[in-house]
Amino acid sequence: MKDIAEELGLSVVTISKVLHNHPDISAKTRERVLKHVEARDYQPSMLGRSLVTGNSFLIGLVVPDLLHPFFAEVAKALSLAVRGSGYSLIISSSEEDPGLELQEMRQLLSRRIDAIVVASTATSGEAFQRMHRNNERVLLIDRKFPIEGGAFVGVDDVAAGRLATEHLIQVGCRNIAHIGGRENSTGLDRLEGYRQALLAANLPFSPKNVIHRTRVDTNSFGEGAAAARLLLSRKVQPDGIFCYNDPLAIGAMHVLLEAGVRIPEDIALVGCGNLHYDNSLLVPLSSIDQKSSEIGRVAGDIVLKMIANKEKNNGETVVLSPSLVVRASSRRGSAKATAKTAKAK
Repeated sequence: MKDIAEELGLSVVTISKVLHNHPDISAKTRERVLKHVEARDYQPSMLGRSLVTGNSFLIGLVVPDLLHPFFAEVAKALSLAVRGSGYSLIISSSEEDPGLELQEMRQLLSRRIDAIVVASTATSGEAFQRMHRNNERVLLIDRKFPIEGGAFVGVDDVAAGRLATEHLIQVGCRNIAHIGGRENSTGLDRLEGYRQALLAANLPFSPKNVIHRTRVDTNSFGEGAAAARLLLSRKVQPDGIFCYNDPLAIGAMHVLLEAGVRIPEDIALVGCGNLHYDNSLLVPLSSIDQKSSEIGRVAGDIVLKMIANKEKNNGETVVLSPSLVVRASSRRGSAKATAKTAKAK
């Protein structure tokens, strides 16, 4: 910056303000500096900047699986939200292993990152409670724990389970199964929404109709397929299935179609995530939109606020409302259901 300032006859402060997009620099000066910076291929020293500001300008993101489309969309939106403020993401996968998740978080924190965003695969919030007590900037997304003062961004999972099940009931399903997730907040809350919808419609809730899967993020297709085979082996088969996520539903769909089951005539199918597989499926999948991009955007805004305000944890919680997107896998021609969800198409 000193070299550039000398070459242009400006102060180092002016150069610094231009490079940090400060508003009190004239457009003419800004353009002159940026052209010169580009010509010199100048790259600011992040280490030097960190020593001056005390910030690393790095944000960690730990998710259960890097290939899962939901987490990919969240990561993309989160990166976009923080990039304009000069921050970069370090992304890590826990592979649905709580032990590996803890190890990855410790490694990220050892790098002195400014904040960490986690979609946890753990069933206990003990590690996050400890991080909270140690004044680490931690934001939970998608999966939450009852941590006083902890920050969280996600969707209303009870509402998600209820929306999916109500839709299956509206199109005529009466024996609805649920291929569920792990015993974390998302899995338990979507199960609760499923249960509430059945009871509200005076339909029986039976634990036998719930098949829990454990590898719902890293082996979703295989787990969904195995669950569908189990349901088809039963004497009384379901006429509707609500799946914890879209990849589980796709795995189930392949097994159902291979067995000659007509979707949705014999069994209607609804997933969760709305992950835009539509063009690659034999039967386009109805799904609950989890607002993945919105989760990433809001998460970015919250962590930047934490860092700017020098707050380790601000306790901000944002719960987004899910919506139903109806496609061929559950469209049985019900006028009531079609009318209710037409705007979601």
